[in-house]
Amino acid sequence: MTEKRAIILDGDPGHDDAIAWMLAKASEKLEILAVTTVCGNQAVEKVSYNAQRICTLLGINAPIAKGKRTPLIAEPMNAPSVHGESGLDGPVLPEPSMPLSALGSVELMAQTIANSEKKVTIISTGPLTNSACLLLAHPELKEKIETISIMGGGIHFGNWTPAAEFNILVDPEAAKVVFESGVPILMCGLDVTEKALIMPEDFEAVRAVGGEVSQIIADWLEFFYRFHRDLGYEGAPMHDPCAVAVLIQPELFDLREMCVEIETGGEYCRGMTIGHNRAKPNATVAMGINREAFVKLLIDAVKTYKEAT
Repeated sequence: MTEKRAIILDGDPGHDDAIAWMLAKASEKLEILAVTTVCGNQAVEKVSYNAQRICTLLGINAPIAKGKRTPLIAEPMNAPSVHGESGLDGPVLPEPSMPLSALGSVELMAQTIANSEKKVTIISTGPLTNSACLLLAHPELKEKIETISIMGGGIHFGNWTPAAEFNILVDPEAAKVVFESGVPILMCGLDVTEKALIMPEDFEAVRAVGGEVSQIIADWLEFFYRFHRDLGYEGAPMHDPCAVAVLIQPELFDLREMCVEIETGGEYCRGMTIGHNRAKPNATVAMGINREAFVKLLIDAVKTYKEAT
């Protein structure tokens, strides 16, 4: 078996963040060294509590740190219409079994990367505030970051505005720092994540696995689907799990090298991710996905929790 990839889970959970973390914990290819939170889907206090509960449910035994309350320079922007007032409305979750770290998110990231014997991959499923702060405060650690796999942006369209996807729009200045850092970037934006649909019949396949985790994952999928169904979606788009799946099974994705630039100043296009080939590529961008194989990957991951009980 090949050596596991060392990862930091960085996000703002969030239903699809939680499912992404489930996929990461289940994979034999990934080793979770730390979990960090960032303000995004909800206030950082709420998403940090959610992270603690998710880690307790999934058995993720890694330090968890809370991030800043705000983006780099912008005011916070949350998404209660999508994820509810708690940021993770729906099924009842276990209370946390471990406290938050005394370190903040950026400090924990820096310590984890510095102490790791191998390069570390950051999986960012929220705004890029933590990664940007890390790169600005600790440029000496760039060489120890293998890649930053993000869910964010969209080459052809946005979702929170016509031009911008939510995670990038919350903190475009942070995204600009990350994309211009020289660190390898894997980008799963709306071009691919809105094709990664989990259909209602797939929810039932998840529920049929049995066990506590499968029931909660199915409930999360149904909650997420109800919001998107009202917008005309056939299923629940699994945005954040794509940033994990592309590391586990990259062959499921249509990956293209691009130069991705971030719009930070536009009145109408702030947060836009502009992908082109007029300059040296700085990102590998996912543009398509084998949906059926992706669904199988998720269901197989859920099964590992039933086998572990």
